[in-house]
Amino acid sequence: MTYPIIEIPGNVSSQLEQLGTKAKVWYFNEQGLKVLFKEGRPGTGENWAEKVCCEICRMLGIPHAEYELAVRGNRKGVISPTFVPEDGRLILGNELLAKVYTGYEESRTYQASHHTLRRVVAALDVLSPDFPVGWESPGRVKDSIGIFTGYLLLDALVGNQDRHHENWGVTNSQSQGLRLAPTFDHASSLGRNETDENRFERLQSKDAGRSVEHYCERARSGLYKMTSGKKPMNTIFAFQEAVKISPVAGQFWLERLGKINAVDFEFIFNEIPDSEISETARNFALKMLSVNQNRLLNL
Repeated sequence: MTYPIIEIPGNVSSQLEQLGTKAKVWYFNEQGLKVLFKEGRPGTGENWAEKVCCEICRMLGIPHAEYELAVRGNRKGVISPTFVPEDGRLILGNELLAKVYTGYEESRTYQASHHTLRRVVAALDVLSPDFPVGWESPGRVKDSIGIFTGYLLLDALVGNQDRHHENWGVTNSQSQGLRLAPTFDHASSLGRNETDENRFERLQSKDAGRSVEHYCERARSGLYKMTSGKKPMNTIFAFQEAVKISPVAGQFWLERLGKINAVDFEFIFNEIPDSEISETARNFALKMLSVNQNRLLNL
């Protein structure tokens, strides 16, 4: 039984989404729920990466946007029901930080060194958003900073290099108040952009500089350690820094990770239709998960 590929009827009314670099449209499904269709760029693996990360979040208990594989006409992508309350809106990290820090470069897309972990933590501390809608705390994660620490563990596990200041945020509504948004947009993960030729070479290589381990070590977060930084932190280091701030939550997420084994990850990948992912891409992503899980649990 594989994950279904949802076909979006061609006659649904839709509204273009301006945010981001990929083709996105909102539409209402048969149940009247607002749903985002996000088209994956052909040959990139963005669609399966998004679905896999969604399922890993589910295993870890991390609040996340839901994703399903989808097709609209001849265009493949994923669909994601809105997590924003009907009477509310999503406020992204760049807008939040611009409200808290005078002169914050809200519109900067690349090399946004003002986007530091300490600033994110301080903004969440000041705003004190409640938990994401529908998510209940397991007890040891007591605030939004603790949840965000879980988001960074996810990034380190899957090699997500896209945690920039428009890939996290809060929702604000009269009905639900101010809440941390679930984690979303994980398509830049699991080596999805590599060619099968490069994947196969790294899986077979005896050269340490061409190994999957070395590939994993190069993954960088969209977060900087300090505003004067030249490069963002690597994903493991970003999680380590978050654990220093929220140690109880950090230990909780590591314990959750420790309960997952290779078979669990393999089950997720076996549910991805063969039409969406190659065997080499599967093996490479599974090796990445094994390497990164061991790195995290050995901290």
